[in-house]
Amino acid sequence: MEKANVTDDKAIPARPIPSWKKGPHGVGDPDDRSLRRVEKEVTIPMKMREKGKLKCSEQVAAFNECCKRSSVAMVVNCRGQNFELKSCLTKWYQDEDFKKECTEEYLAERSEYRRTGIKKNQKMYEA
Repeated sequence: MEKANVTDDKAIPARPIPSWKKGPHGVGDPDDRSLRRVEKEVTIPMKMREKGKLKCSEQVAAFNECCKRSSVAMVVNCRGQNFELKSCLTKWYQDEDFKKECTEEYLAERSEYRRTGIKKNQKMYEA
């Protein structure tokens, strides 16, 4: 019985490397500014929520203080503070300039990670 020749003399055409595997550390092209669906729908809104809480810090503090004082009755007692907090956060969520700012900040962080291979949290611990 004769073995089949596994290797051919023909060259296998090279496949293009996907953009998410390019870059110096194989985690993506640092200059790629396209956003995946999960980044648009989850990551950037999460960043907006975090930054929005900082911008509405007075309302967050007032709501937290009311909840601590009211304990179980906070649902009824803290409606006013909850409404103010929601209004403030909604104002920031609907602000297109704020969304662009958060998107640009995210893209800069992602680009830096792709360039260095070091996550933002790791940089804080190393410094």
